[in-house]
Amino acid sequence: QVQLVESGGGLVQPGGSLRLSCAASGNMFGLKAMGWYRQAPGKQRELVAAITSGGSASSADSVKGRFTISRDNAKNTMYLQMNSLKPEDTAVYYCNCRILSGVVQYNYWGQGTQVTVSS
Repeated sequence: QVQLVESGGGLVQPGGSLRLSCAASGNMFGLKAMGWYRQAPGKQRELVAAITSGGSASSADSVKGRFTISRDNAKNTMYLQMNSLKPEDTAVYYCNCRILSGVVQYNYWGQGTQVTVSS
């Protein structure tokens, strides 16, 4: 079992910055990738950024150049640095990890943290 706990959300003005953290605990053996997703009211959950176990990072076009995903393996923590925030970035942000155990892939989710961008 894996537990994921997000933190760092809040209210920020347009153009501001926030850093989200996702602390992972439990058996991370077989980790394939971790990622940040977000879900705005009335919309589907979407992938924001991901980082593989090997450290390769990718991000959605809508956040390229503004958001940076990173991971501290020693602390089992993943981060999302969000700069130049826009009102359309308002959403609940979720941490996700994918674990491969044998031939079965498991998806784990955090409880989510609210990010609101508003003046």
